[in-house]
Amino acid sequence: MSGNLAVLSDRGIVEVVGPDARDLLQRLITNDVDNLKPGEARYAALLTPQGKITSDFFVVADRDPVASRFYIDVPEALVVDLVKKLTMYRLRAKVDIRNESETLGIVAGDPSALPGDCRLTFDDPRVPGLWRRAIVDRSRFADLGDDSGRWAYREQRVRLGVPEGGIDFIYGETFPHEANLDRLHGVDFKKGCYIGQEVVSRVQHRGTARKRIVGVRFDGEPPMVGSDITADGISIGVMGSSIDGLGLGLLRIDKADDARLAGTSVVAGSTPLTLDGPGWH
Repeated sequence: MSGNLAVLSDRGIVEVVGPDARDLLQRLITNDVDNLKPGEARYAALLTPQGKITSDFFVVADRDPVASRFYIDVPEALVVDLVKKLTMYRLRAKVDIRNESETLGIVAGDPSALPGDCRLTFDDPRVPGLWRRAIVDRSRFADLGDDSGRWAYREQRVRLGVPEGGIDFIYGETFPHEANLDRLHGVDFKKGCYIGQEVVSRVQHRGTARKRIVGVRFDGEPPMVGSDITADGISIGVMGSSIDGLGLGLLRIDKADDARLAGTSVVAGSTPLTLDGPGWH
């Protein structure tokens, strides 16, 4: 296959189906699914009561409006924990929660490159320009993917300033604003209560997000993921994803601003950085 299609083998699928499926998701996650149309996707997260991200994902409504079925496109490493949490919060709701990752998976690509036998296709709702995604039978992976497609997807994501959990931020330690969920259409500030909602609302209304994932530029070899980002020897953040000359870092906004305005050198490891990449606030 060409570089216009990426097999995202590190993604899993959770199926939530039943008469109360929509209501269950609506009262738990950061985005509004009440008006989610058949075949449409929303980016969202499940938070701790303290407002930190346990998992981020896409919720996709089945094309059949009568089915009361939603697919959750989530990092495969988080599938078991997500199923456990959703089951715990289900209470008496009439809904089944299933791990379908052994049989279903995710590919992303130019619409013309997506296979014709997809279970479901949907637009990535985070920012314009990201490839369209599709749910496919996992048995098709060997026929569809190659390294060029996966690299092209990573390059596209970084150039558009879109972070990836587990690389650009740590699950269980990061607030939604820090991971830019508010800017990536991952939070609905008008919906009713959900887990961690009070913390997220407080940060939004007070404008108190101290850290953000922002874009950086550099010359030479990309810094290692997890490299400490420093200014005058003082830690101001951590390096995340990078491609040739461009990367993402989780930075203390006030300290990064001070360094930029003062012309202070900012480095990740030994690599000098310029704070003017995609998403610079």
